Amino acid sequence: MRQYWWKIVSIALLVFVFIAGFFIRVPDIGNLQQTIRNLFFHVPMWPGQFTLISVSMVYSVLFLRKPVIRYDIYANEFARTGIVFGILGLVTGAIWANYTWGAPWNNDPKQLGAAIALLIYLAYFVLRNSMTDIDKRGRVAAVYNIFAYCMYVPLTYVLPRMTESLHPGGKGVEGNPGLGGGDLDPTMRIVFWPAVIGWILLGVWITSLRIRLRLIEEKKLTVVR
Repeated sequence: MRQYWWKIVSIALLVFVFIAGFFIRVPDIGNLQQTIRNLFFHVPMWPGQFTLISVSMVYSVLFLRKPVIRYDIYANEFARTGIVFGILGLVTGAIWANYTWGAPWNNDPKQLGAAIALLIYLAYFVLRNSMTDIDKRGRVAAVYNIFAYCMYVPLTYVLPRMTESLHPGGKGVEGNPGLGGGDLDPTMRIVFWPAVIGWILLGVWITSLRIRLRLIEEKKLTVVR
């Protein structure tokens, strides 16, 4: 039970989020109306992705310091799950934008930055699959992973805040009032932060399952060799 408590917490939090997210009272803010409930599903994707790719980057650094195949597997799988969260973030964001901004894609700096960052990380997997030498692939992939992470932060968190944006926090515009983290409606805050924690734990859970499968496959390959 001690090993699985955080998985139980993840399930409990997400069940709470899915139930409360659709039934709690939400504030009437501009043209958001009931679409504001997407805050519990769209926004947590980004801190979830950031957490996963941060762990991936740490394992890439560890691999460069000590080239252990396990570190490369961890870095690869955390980045893979991070990509899934990024895709879900873009899709849920496009659905939300279609109802609030009039179109699923508005060339908003936040949208563009997230899409470019996602493409950079997709190139990480293309680079890995282009190499057959395990040691070389691990070293090159680790270096690129660190580069991708350094590009991700300014593209998604820095540059969009320095230019005019429809998102909250954009320079020169008001964005969507009431959706800026600490100034959330108290009722929504009760659901939002559990959603963030729940999605992060789910991402780690999915990644841990992928890692176990990869380690088993690696052991089988080692036996065959």
